[in-house]
Amino acid sequence: MKSTNIQKKLIIAILVVLSATFNSCATAQSSNKKQQYKVAVCDWMILKRQKLGAFGLAAEIKADGIELDMGGLGNRPTFDSKLGDPVERQKFLDKSKELNVGISSIAMSGFYAQSFAKRETIVPMIDDCVKAMKDMKVKVAYLPLGTESDLVKNPELRPVIIERLKWAGKQVGKIGGVIAIETSLNATEEKKLLEEIDSKYIKSSFNFANAVDNGRDIVSELKILGKKHLGQIHASNTDKVWLENDSAIDMPKIKNALDEMKWSGWLIVERSRDVTQVHNVKANYGANVAYLKKIFQN
Repeated sequence: MKSTNIQKKLIIAILVVLSATFNSCATAQSSNKKQQYKVAVCDWMILKRQKLGAFGLAAEIKADGIELDMGGLGNRPTFDSKLGDPVERQKFLDKSKELNVGISSIAMSGFYAQSFAKRETIVPMIDDCVKAMKDMKVKVAYLPLGTESDLVKNPELRPVIIERLKWAGKQVGKIGGVIAIETSLNATEEKKLLEEIDSKYIKSSFNFANAVDNGRDIVSELKILGKKHLGQIHASNTDKVWLENDSAIDMPKIKNALDEMKWSGWLIVERSRDVTQVHNVKANYGANVAYLKKIFQN
């Protein structure tokens, strides 16, 4: 009888261990499952441009990552970046790992005001960005074709911009990365531009604000561009109200469209600050990150 009881207890103990192991594996598999949509914030917009503190602030507002800027430009031949210094670069990588805050993309925000079409030192600038991408294992670079390279206002710049992007595509293609460009063109014209560039390494960085400001429907624009041409999304509007209070953006409808396209990638909060408290970084970006996660990660 004693032998039988011991055997029963042993069997129960084994079952308990097996059950715990199974549950542990299931939990690990669930936590490791790739998230279709991740939410990031621009480090320069949370006032932490190329600063380690961007990771801590992003963690505090529960963002999945940051869009890390290459640094200022001004009259320098290339970006004022710490990322070329192995010691400094490692600090960013260590902080990212420590806080579990990823890097969605590396931004060349200097081109908001500088001319991608006319800048003479474009080669070292792109080379520095691509090297940073390679060293930090980041697959996307963000390139805004800003005021000086606006193809709507300056269509004569189209040939040189295409030529330069063809070259840039070859450089980033060497590391299997992508340069995601933001233009002022509508989706139909941007798609034509991308097709003319003819590089799988040059894609679109779609900005909700550009569509809204020009009276375009976000969902229609996304569908025109299609999954093939969409590198990342700046998922915010011009400063006015938080995303959850913005009647110009139907976020559930946008998610449904992206689901149907089977697109996955980073949704990056740039603006959509409440103008009544525009300098309250935690309130503005915390609210917008929380809303995007509620819609896209629920």
